[in-house]
Amino acid sequence: MRVAIEAASLTLSSGGLARYTAELSLALARLHPEDEFFLISDQPFQMPTAAPPNLKRGGGPRNLMERRWWLWGIASELNRIGANLIHGPDFAVPYIPRKASVLTLHDLSPWLNPEWQSAERVRHRTPLLLELGLATMIVTPSEAVRKQAIDRFGLRPDRIVAVPEAAAPWLAPVAALPATPYFLFVGTIEPRKNTLALIEAWRQVRRHAQIDLWIVGRLREDAPLISPEPGLRLLGEVPDARLAELYSGALAFVYPSLYEGFGLPVLEAMKCGACVIGSPAVAEAAGEAAVYAATTTELAQAMRRAADEPEWVAGWREKSLARAAQFTWDRTARETYDIYLEARARFGN
Repeated sequence: MRVAIEAASLTLSSGGLARYTAELSLALARLHPEDEFFLISDQPFQMPTAAPPNLKRGGGPRNLMERRWWLWGIASELNRIGANLIHGPDFAVPYIPRKASVLTLHDLSPWLNPEWQSAERVRHRTPLLLELGLATMIVTPSEAVRKQAIDRFGLRPDRIVAVPEAAAPWLAPVAALPATPYFLFVGTIEPRKNTLALIEAWRQVRRHAQIDLWIVGRLREDAPLISPEPGLRLLGEVPDARLAELYSGALAFVYPSLYEGFGLPVLEAMKCGACVIGSPAVAEAAGEAAVYAATTTELAQAMRRAADEPEWVAGWREKSLARAAQFTWDRTARETYDIYLEARARFGN
């Protein structure tokens, strides 16, 4: 089989979309050396590190007409590489269904609250693709999103499958002894991540304990304004090579997001053995291995307990490692590959 994977998300320097596209494509190629996987885009992108020989860079638009990528460009590129299927991992598939297609619907944030999603194209385009049946099959990262999508877009349940994601395989606990203890947040800084509530909860804890708050991630264009103050470190984007140390060294990883399709940073933190304090939005990913806090007051209470009770933190660290071990990108790739086969059977190619 030859599979094309649309790779525009790899133009992003960080975040869940880029992680999903990179890790899924690597695992697919690794598990299926008999097949070929082509990353294609109308924009320049970096290939994932250490790509197997059967994970290849495809082409992009070759003329003015093909610059209308989703209408004409992808179809031409699929013909050039002889692809049997196109996977759109970022809320889209080609507008004209000439090949079997799979669309990944990561969450419903663009439609649940306009303030959570700044991409107007996603908000208006994806519902049409779904409701017109242009995606042969649809993947979601959780059962919660699957059920929301069925209700919101009137999808047939047999067209949409939940496939959980995983932490990157290179993440693992490392020895880390920070000079000052810190709470950690990692993720794209955007309205629904609820970082202002996190900062307020941390301020309450800091009145009693000298613990810093480190915030790591790309600032989206609509990110809330975060003013500098003592103990608050805004690290911005960091190289992947630093993540294991940051997760491992944190007193607790705190993720107060108002809404998530899955919550990939939570599993990344767990894979490094971090104590996780999260909102109920990440319950499907975290299971019983996280402390849940739905309000600023509850966040502050959980963070205060992490500051005061080392044995409590140690217990949650053990639960984190056990939970993260249940998820792998190989599992994600195997289940996604089965969906590819189903999409081809339904499309008839």
